[in-house]
Amino acid sequence: MNKKKTLIVIPARMNSSRFPAKVIANLCGKPMIQWVYENAKKSIADEVIIATDAQEVIDKCQNFTSNVIMTSDKHPSGTDRIYEVIKDRDDIDIVINVQGDEPLIPVSVIDELIRLMQNDAEKLMATVIVPKKRSEIGDDPNRVKVVIANNGKALYFSRANIPFLRKDSGEGMTSYLHWGIYGYRPEVLEKFVGSPEGNLEKSEKLEQLRAMENGIEIFTIQSNLESIGVDTEEDLTAAENKIKELGLV
Repeated sequence: MNKKKTLIVIPARMNSSRFPAKVIANLCGKPMIQWVYENAKKSIADEVIIATDAQEVIDKCQNFTSNVIMTSDKHPSGTDRIYEVIKDRDDIDIVINVQGDEPLIPVSVIDELIRLMQNDAEKLMATVIVPKKRSEIGDDPNRVKVVIANNGKALYFSRANIPFLRKDSGEGMTSYLHWGIYGYRPEVLEKFVGSPEGNLEKSEKLEQLRAMENGIEIFTIQSNLESIGVDTEEDLTAAENKIKELGLV
């Protein structure tokens, strides 16, 4: 029996609402998606695939890899797009979702998430969180927060600054910022895409809440590293400055 693979899928949607075509935006001489792909290829994953909905992305990617496929432009989320990639494959045990707007994602974080899934077959879905002082996270709704149980299982994700602190209580407690890289088992992806969008997902616009509303447990690993997710042109400039600072160009 052949050993099943760990597959990284990088969803690369063309028409982001805040920054259209960001995945192919020029970043220090390369399209941003190339930075993501090259970091993913350095990980311990067996295979890396870029999944897009636009020919423009295909054309850019084919300059540096043939591992890019066209998927439907009707998917409501990146997770649905990933499922299209793996639904007819029986050689995959672990699927890692690396966002196409994370050009500086550390390879060590990808590897740690893969090892978590490899070492515990009962973990069906996992993600990464970063401990932060509450004052550092603030109330920015684009910085997703998470509260966790003692065993590391996520209890809730929110755009609000959770948990709420009553006066004179819990001021020194650690808060956690969610980092949108996920690990899944194929059967969890199938359950996810077969489940309707729930009220929590609709309210927060966070697709991981669909999993939680349908009884899928999400485990977390903590990292003290950080990346720069590119949601705006200002973020792209910040990523460019960081790449130059690190001497990567």
